[in-house]
Amino acid sequence: MTSKRPRIFYGWLIVFASAVGLFLGAPLMVFSFSVFFKSLVLDFHASRAAVSFAFSLFNFVGALWLPGTGVLIDRFGAKRVILVSTLLFGLVLCSAWWVGSGLWQLYLLFAALGIAMSSGPAPVPYGVVISHWFDRHRGLALGLSMMGIGIGSIVVPMLAQRLITIFGWRMAFAIFGAAVLLLPLPVLAAFLQNDPSQRGLQPDGDERNQASELRQDKQGLTWHEIWHSPTFWIMICIFSLAGAGVHGAILHMSAIFTDKGVTAERAAIATSLVGAGALLGRLCSGYLLDRLFAPRVAILFYGATALGMAILCAGNIGTIALASSFLVGLGMGAEVETMGYMISRYFGLRAFGTAYGHAFGSYMLAGAAGVFLMGAGYDRFHSYTVPLAGFCGAMLLTLILLTRLGPYRYGVEAETNQPIKPIEVPSGA
Repeated sequence: MTSKRPRIFYGWLIVFASAVGLFLGAPLMVFSFSVFFKSLVLDFHASRAAVSFAFSLFNFVGALWLPGTGVLIDRFGAKRVILVSTLLFGLVLCSAWWVGSGLWQLYLLFAALGIAMSSGPAPVPYGVVISHWFDRHRGLALGLSMMGIGIGSIVVPMLAQRLITIFGWRMAFAIFGAAVLLLPLPVLAAFLQNDPSQRGLQPDGDERNQASELRQDKQGLTWHEIWHSPTFWIMICIFSLAGAGVHGAILHMSAIFTDKGVTAERAAIATSLVGAGALLGRLCSGYLLDRLFAPRVAILFYGATALGMAILCAGNIGTIALASSFLVGLGMGAEVETMGYMISRYFGLRAFGTAYGHAFGSYMLAGAAGVFLMGAGYDRFHSYTVPLAGFCGAMLLTLILLTRLGPYRYGVEAETNQPIKPIEVPSGA
């Protein structure tokens, strides 16, 4: 007598739990920072540069901590790291209530949040979990899980503004901290599992057979082998260049439009279109990754971003300029899941957390540098044209580098049982 397979694969519940876990991470600390910005400036009687440094510190410390996060995940499992870090993230947010009037206390708060968030409600640990649970549908699963960030980036800033207006920024942070402890943490504790073997399952819900046994967690290169692989360093260059260009353009998007004489309302529409593009980019790139060669998917979305930057660089302020902000958003939406998917396909899952942590850390550092370079370029040339042209060139370079990536080492078969091109080669090749 054979046991019946469940109608719905448990992995999709893992995707839902991951989206819940990501909902209050980046949407609060990244997308809502501008909402908290003026309140922090007024409360600390500080310059905008001094308050901006708090976010830079958050980004920098988090990026430096990410490789360590990957090592911890590979050693202790993603669930344990996620639960402990999410608990710390919620507690540190609650501690904002006791932050005094000294800038050093604000910096300490944001540095602690950078460490806690990079190990908890961030793409790397959840990307590791999803990649273990899914093989044939890995791209779609990654895209759907990252929708938690996309939806949160729309909802959380509006909620944050309302809470700041009523209670002030400290209480707003504390309320969000309580929300982290009461909503995502119990859901993750109840449903999150490191890999399907913990429930007697196989990736994608496949029946246990010889083919599925070949796709187990320990298949892949060691970190030492990945570190010495030229392909890994090509990827680091790709993600760093793309991260610098996309973040530089997006975080200055409103200023790019207002500098051209566009009204603040129209500039806000452009910023909203960036968010819409990011949402669509996450979903569409995830769907396509399961059906097309990943570098080709990246070329499609990064090419759209390069086109959007070229339009902005040309100085157009009409409808086509609004469309350009949407195109730039597409690239941002596709970056995170494309990064995780490509690393898992080229290097396997044995040291996936460590490799993904290093790659995402480089991406974050490059993004911070891109924002600074965009501002410095404006100060030097009194226009965004030159830095935009430079980042457009950087995006074109990423397209060239993507063509240099060879076939997957750890590819999969599509639903039709036809191999995804390029065809998988043995791991020892």
